[in-house]
Amino acid sequence: MNPTAAEINLAVVDAHMKGEATDPASIMNLYAEGIVLDMPSRDMRLDTLQAIEANYRALFGSIELLSMQPLDRFATHDRVVDDCIVQFKVTGKGYAKLPFPIGAVIELRLLHVFQMQDGKIARETVFESWKPIQ
Repeated sequence: MNPTAAEINLAVVDAHMKGEATDPASIMNLYAEGIVLDMPSRDMRLDTLQAIEANYRALFGSIELLSMQPLDRFATHDRVVDDCIVQFKVTGKGYAKLPFPIGAVIELRLLHVFQMQDGKIARETVFESWKPIQ
């Protein structure tokens, strides 16, 4: 039985979420040509694979992940929505436009909306809501 477009999209986003922190280069092939990574909470928009990979390297190199609690993930033929709560400690300055200092412990409500095209991520919009917990 062939997987549906929604099942393919879920698998692509799952691979993205698992790989972005550990090996950003390994997930660049999950993006469609013309990818846009939009982070309106931080007024950032990246539109090249090089900029996106550099952003992930800097961001994940500047935090210590404490926990990640998935809340919901669902897909259609052209969208995936992922909602989770992440706790991390800020350890460096690479998380661009983060409004907290090094040493802060943050709880982040993280909502991703992925626009999918032929089994690849065509646009990733990331909404972030932070609150310090220490």
